[in-house]
This record gives sequence, C-alpha cells and structure tokens, in this order.
Amino acid sequence: MTTVNAPDLTSASDVGREPERDAAAAIATQVTEQLAADPSGAVNAGRAADVVDVLLEQRARAALSEGTNALLAPQDETRLRRLVLDRVLGLGPIEELLCEPGVENIHITGNDDAIVDFGAGRRERRPAVVHTDAELVALVQRAAARAPGGERRFDAAAPILSMELSGGERLSAVMPGVAVRPTVTIRRHPQHHLRLGDLLRSGTLDQPSRNLLVAAVRARLNIIVSGATNAGKTTLLRALLGTLDDERIITVEDSLELGLHRHMCEADVVPLQGRPPNVEGIGEVPLAELVRAALRMCPDRVIVGETRGPETLALLNAMSMGTDGSMSTIHASSSQQVFTKIAAYCAQAPERLTASATATLIGASVHLVAHIDTASTGERVVTSIREVVGAEGEQVLSNELYTRPVGEPTGTTVCAPGGDIGWRLERAGYTARGWT
Repeated sequence: MTTVNAPDLTSASDVGREPERDAAAAIATQVTEQLAADPSGAVNAGRAADVVDVLLEQRARAALSEGTNALLAPQDETRLRRLVLDRVLGLGPIEELLCEPGVENIHITGNDDAIVDFGAGRRERRPAVVHTDAELVALVQRAAARAPGGERRFDAAAPILSMELSGGERLSAVMPGVAVRPTVTIRRHPQHHLRLGDLLRSGTLDQPSRNLLVAAVRARLNIIVSGATNAGKTTLLRALLGTLDDERIITVEDSLELGLHRHMCEADVVPLQGRPPNVEGIGEVPLAELVRAALRMCPDRVIVGETRGPETLALLNAMSMGTDGSMSTIHASSSQQVFTKIAAYCAQAPERLTASATATLIGASVHLVAHIDTASTGERVVTSIREVVGAEGEQVLSNELYTRPVGEPTGTTVCAPGGDIGWRLERAGYTARGWT
C-alpha cells in the first residue's frame, strides 16, 4: 500500500480556507435554528436553500454598509452557499471528499486527518473534517435522522450504524462504547459501470476465466463470488449481470450496492432492500424474508448482493427450486472455504441446519464458486473457479476448474467441467480451451 500526503491539501492555502469553513458553520447554525423555529415544520432542501439565500444577502448588505472588504466574489459566495447546505442537509465537509473523482472509500476517526482510498493501494490524507470527536458523532446523527430508508438511531443504545446515503454510498459508523473513538467509513460505488472487458483490461480477469464465467452465466449456472472485504466481489458480480439481456432480475441487498436499477436502466430489475428496526425497535425486514418474497415475483434470477447470515439458507433454497442463474457474494479466504462459511451461516438460521444437510443442499444448488484475491500492490485477480459436483456426508465435493496465482499474468484451466455442469457449459458454447 502506498500512502501519499498531498502537499497542496496541507499547505497555507488550506489554512486560508478556515475562515470560510468557520463562516459556513456559523451560517449553518443560523439556518438550523430558523428551520427548527418554523411553526410549519417544513424542513426540506428548498426551504433550507431559501433561508441560506436570505442570510447570505443580509451578510452581503452588512459588508457593503460597513465598507469592509468582506464582500464575497460571486464564485466564493456560491461555494459558501454549497458548504452551508452541505452542513445543513448533507455531511458537511465530508461532501467535499465525496465529490473527489476516483474516491472509493473514506475513513474518518474523530478529528484526525481523513484517509481517502482511491483503490489499487493508493491512499491520501486530507485535513480533519471536524474539530472534535463529539462533532463527528453529531454529524452522523444528523445523517441518520435523514436516512433515505427512514430515520435511524446512532446513540449509546445503538452505537453501530450502517446506512445508505442519498447518493447511494454506504456509511458505516461506530461510537464510543464499542470503539475507543467515533469512526466512520464511507464506501462509494463506481461512477461507471465496469464491464467484463474493463476487468479483462485491468487484469482482474484473463481470457480463460472470462470465457468460463460468461458461459456459466449464459448456461444459467448458480454462482457464488467469494473474496475478502473490498476485493471486488460486487464489481465482478455486477459485470457478470451486465452480460444479460431481457431477463427479470430481483436483487436483494441490505444497501443497494449493485445499483443495477441505476446502470441497467432498460432491464427489468427490481431492487429489494432490507430494513433494520426503526427508532422504536420495530419494522425490521430481514434479507431472508426478502429472498422468499423475491421468489413470488416471477424472477428469472434472484441475486443476493452479499450473503452473511440466515438469508444464506433462503438463497440456497431459491437456487435449488429452479431459479437457476442466481448469484451472490460471500466473504471467504479461498474458493474451498466458501462451503465452510455457508455451513456456518446455515447453522445460525432458525432452521439450524446440520453440516450434512447443508452439504447436501450446497451440492444440489451451487454450481460454481469464483474467488477473487488481492495482490500486495492492490490489484484484484480472479484466482480460482471451482465447480460443485455433489456432497458426501458433511463434505461438499468440488473440483477446481481454473487457477491463477496472484502475480501471474494468466491462469490455467486445471480440468474440464464434467457432468451436468459440463453439459450445460458446452451447450452455452464453452470448452476447456474457450469458445467453440
């Protein structure tokens, strides 16, 4: 990993922005007070913008009457207006980081410097977005109160928060009680929908792995994409789904990371999103319930963005009930470890499936596992594709079809797929050497 300290962001020019930030904070406080005092209770973006415009006009008139040099140039006033609205309606200074091109993740711990992650091992420091740890907690609480899916709690009784922002980003936060200091992580989705061709050019895929996975999607095989956190599982899953035409796809996620409804506008995509309990502790909609609901919506494919709990059993049942072509992602350190993780999740489900019952269900439902690994340089590589051939007792029987060591430019086809999987891939135009 390479950490770069951007000199222009810690120079005197940044210090020169402190008065601007202080002014934005002061005006934002006035706006908040006026909105709170409004008897109509109308607190929305339009009302907030009107109040900001009035306060900025008053500020400009005062500067003119006093004959000071505090009168702002039009571009500076526009920027100040945006900073104020970001504080009132958005995430304040964090909004500036979200607007930076290429940002993948933002890490904030209290009033320390923010860490901006651009991927591929490139990280840069940015000035602190708040002055105190308490200010960061208050900022997250304001965001939670305006969560797109309904008001969320972030306090001593609910010190862990995971929510979607209005732009589709995922915010995760913890506060003292479960952490030493308040910590926020924001994960941005790619601005552009990466296709398989993009992953081929970047080296995530080589031609043999691309051919095999494209054929698997066309053959309607059930696929699990595995890998570590931030390995690119969702990116690969999204790219595979981008090869589909004219199918009804139901997606199930706790936050809408796949974004197929945004990127595949002409496709028949129905996104379903889980919901945690509200501030009264009621209203939860778990993913397992949504998977069952998806089966009643006549899907061609059911896609679970990430399986990591009781919804795993519902997903396996969906895959084994004729909804072929379904897919999901899972956290695992290897393609072989996927089966152990699935068994653990199924044991946690209300049905308390035994290891042998889980192995039998995996053997009857999952066809392929594609694993993504990350090199020390930050490059993401599909290192293994494994077929499931059945089960024996508590063991899932599988063969590794393709392998590629991290750091190697290409992988090798270890063996040809057999049985029903091999027949279906062959019908889709695939052989161990590629396309026929």
